[in-house]
Order: sequence, then structure tokens, then C-alpha cells
Amino acid sequence: MLRLIALVVLVHVYIGWRLIADLPFGTGAAIAMICLLVLSASAMPFGEFARRNKHSPMSDRLAGAGFLAMGFFSSLFVLTLLRELILLAASAASLWLSGQEALLHQLHAGSAAAVPVVALFLTFVGFINARRRAVVRNVDVPIAGLPARLHGFSIVQISDVHVGTTIKNGYVTRIVDAVNALDADMIAITGDLVDGSVQRLSSHTQPLGKLAARHGTFFVTGNHEYYSGANAWIAEMRRLGLAVLLNEHVVLEHNGEAVVIAGVTDYSAHHFDPAQRSDPAAAIAGAPARAGVRVLLAHQPRSAFAAAKVGFDVQLSGHTHGGQFFPWNLLVKLVEPFAAGLHRLDDLWVYVSRGTGYWGPPQRFGAPSEITRLRLVPAST
Repeated sequence: MLRLIALVVLVHVYIGWRLIADLPFGTGAAIAMICLLVLSASAMPFGEFARRNKHSPMSDRLAGAGFLAMGFFSSLFVLTLLRELILLAASAASLWLSGQEALLHQLHAGSAAAVPVVALFLTFVGFINARRRAVVRNVDVPIAGLPARLHGFSIVQISDVHVGTTIKNGYVTRIVDAVNALDADMIAITGDLVDGSVQRLSSHTQPLGKLAARHGTFFVTGNHEYYSGANAWIAEMRRLGLAVLLNEHVVLEHNGEAVVIAGVTDYSAHHFDPAQRSDPAAAIAGAPARAGVRVLLAHQPRSAFAAAKVGFDVQLSGHTHGGQFFPWNLLVKLVEPFAAGLHRLDDLWVYVSRGTGYWGPPQRFGAPSEITRLRLVPAST
């Protein structure tokens, strides 16, 4: 905890050192910037304090303030580094262009003022985006040879809700109401539903028992379920009436056609429980060859490489949050094989949800949350 606080303070000192001396508007602007940095550095450790004191009545509020400060700090730090690059380029250019000292001074002053203003703007807009209910995103998935009776088969996917510190019963209820209004053939929950124990959060996941679709609701584990006690949550999901798929499948009969719905445990599950190693091959084993379509629910997109080899037509995933907010929405593409949206891998369609909630900072900017309504449609020839 002390090392974390020391690191937070040092980085805030660095930001102050790089910005305050260049700020325009005199002493008032410098004092305001110092106050902002002190507030940010003071609030950021709240999340860790709350994690260690979960039973305190102020725990969730402190954690929420800490996460909000974390989101602001992230934007502030990245923008400060971006400013450094811009000033470095401008300084290099000034060596070749004489008489640009005044312009360079204006750039130093203007950018120093812009960094905290833009960081505050991103935090405010990101907070509004995160706290409002996710919008419905409609996606058509073209399937070659799709039987006519399966045209329009609909799946509503929610993912990465992260019920916990700041996402509670009311937030979940709004999601459930929106999902039910879509009148789907089935509902898929692709992991990272919770951040905490069943004992602490069961009252907030209770609304999920009201999810309704023609063929029911199916759930697969994400990595955060394993941080939170996966077996207890599996039992709780089943108590709520959700079908939990652990490297297994079910066969739905839809208008006389067979639809295989399979699910795997999280890609990293074996690190927590060797018996729950993710296995797409086991999930489809014994599925009828006559099935009109084979759908895999897998929390992490990287499961697609194994899924493509064993005959799945569609994989629904989450995990990435689409990066959640700037600039991580751009950088996530460097570490994930599929960051967001619909992708093709050999004969497999992979759809990656940006998530229906958020994790950590209550911030969404450049990667909107979503409730996804997917329709299976015939591929054009």
C-alpha cells in the first residue's frame, strides 16, 4: 500500500513539474492545478483501502471515488506524455525555422492549460457514458448454408457487466428490462458478470432471474468470476434459472432445426482450477452433425483459434471492453487478437462485445457499452 501511494505521488509530482511552470493566467491557475493534483493523488488509493475494508459502510463510496480519480489520472498522465511528444517535435522543428520562439512559447502555455481541461472533459463525458444504460447494437451475422427456418434467429448478448462497487441492483435491472424488451430467441451472458462474492452481491444480481427468452439464458464464466469464487457463482446462476455451460453444449430445436449452443470456461480458468481448463473441442463433442448452426460462448476472444478448428460457425465473446476509454480503446488492438465488433477467422465469425457495464473507472469514451442483438442471416452468394 505504501509503495502504491509513493508511486502515485511521484507521478503526480512529475505531471505538476511538467505543467505548472508553463500554465498561463498567473498564480491562480497554478494554485488550481496544485489543488487538482493533490485531490487526484489523495483519492486514488481509496480503491485499495476499500478493497481491504469491504465491510465498512463507506467502502463502496470510497472505492467509487478512487476509481473516478484513477480514470482522471489515466487521461491526465497520457495527455501529459502526448504533450511531451508534441513539444519535442516542435522544438526539433524550431531548430530549422528561425524566429519561432514566440510561437513555441504559446504552444507551451496553451498545451499546459489544455491537458487538465481535456482530462476533466474526458472524465466527465466518460462518466456520463458509463453510468447510462448501454445502447442496443444490432448486428447481422451471415452464415453460409443457414437453413431457412433459422433465418433471423436472434441472440441478445450481454457481457462484462462487472456488478460490484459501483454497479448495483438498479443498473442491472435497467439492463434486464432492455434485454427482455428485445424478445430474443435466446440470451447469452459471456462472462465477467461480477466483481465480488455471492454473499456480498447476490442481492444485486437477483434481477437476472427475470431474463426471459424463447430458449432461455446461457452463461459462461469470465476471468473475474474466478477472482470472485467461480463455483459459488456457478451455483448462484443456476439458482436464478440460467443455464451454465462449462465446456459443454445443449441442442435447441428452433422451428424444427437444431441449433448447438456451446460454452467454455474462461481461457485462464485452469490457473484457478485445473479441472475447469477451457476446451472448445470438449464443448462441441457429440453435437449432432445435422445442426443448422453451431454457436460458442467464450469470454475471451483468443478462444477463437481453437474454436475455428473444431467446427463452430459463430463465437460470442467479451473481455476487452473495446479498451473502455481513450487511449486504451486504441491500444487494446495491440494486445487482443480481436478488440471489438465482428471478425472473420477462417470459417468462424467472432463477435466481441465492448461490454455492457465497465470495470474500475466509471468511464466510457470512444468505446461505448452495448447490449448486442445478433441475428443469424444467410450469407449472400
